[in-house]
Amino acid sequence: MAGLNDADSGVGPGIGHTAPDSGSDDSAGGGSARRPVRLAIVDDDALVRAGLRILVGGSPDIEVVAEAGDGDQAVRVAAAHWPDVMLMDVRMPRVDGLVATRRIRERAEAPQIIMLTTFDADDYVLEALRGGASGYLLKDTPPLEILAAVRAVAAGRAILSPSAVRRLIDHVADPAAGTRRARAQTRLTALTERETQVAVLVGRGCSNAEIAAELVMSLPTAKGHVSRLLTKLDLNNRVQIALLVHDAELL
Repeated sequence: MAGLNDADSGVGPGIGHTAPDSGSDDSAGGGSARRPVRLAIVDDDALVRAGLRILVGGSPDIEVVAEAGDGDQAVRVAAAHWPDVMLMDVRMPRVDGLVATRRIRERAEAPQIIMLTTFDADDYVLEALRGGASGYLLKDTPPLEILAAVRAVAAGRAILSPSAVRRLIDHVADPAAGTRRARAQTRLTALTERETQVAVLVGRGCSNAEIAAELVMSLPTAKGHVSRLLTKLDLNNRVQIALLVHDAELL
């Protein structure tokens, strides 16, 4: 795979590349004293879980705090262990990863979720992102890039594989775009002019620091605007803001 695309640096055309050691201006704490990212691994294949645990074991800044073998267990793990990030398979018995992601992300203080799967079908990608996932990667993603993705979503960013990005571009261009545009524009009418400006910059892939610089405001103010956008629009993360802005054709 050519590399990961950081949706906090773009969704759609102009997407940036994420290097394995990339940081974020949105991460909490800052500095070398930052606690390890708490990670939960969800996959019905025990060998996959074991492999991911071994991979993470070499990274002192990430610790595996729980594992689950299906979506039902994943929901319980999220409530019991409070991970920062969950690596979630899509197709699993009983409750799949898409349903589990929606259930988990409905809760307050929910972890960030990266879908890690062999499937990159349009329906899976879009349902995962609309359900609140902060990332979508294929299992052939290089190991260092999986670790980079965990760090990135823990820092408030969103990560998409190149194939997932292509699905989003196709989604924007498909024949149903007119209906989606009208619905998205209606939702965005609830925003103030400033909030709309912030939403458009999120859609362009700007980080909070870039939004602050562009709109001449402090970084905390920019973060506050993004947080209010999520609340006001009833969205889970920046990817969903970007999808809505793209659907409304504000870019």
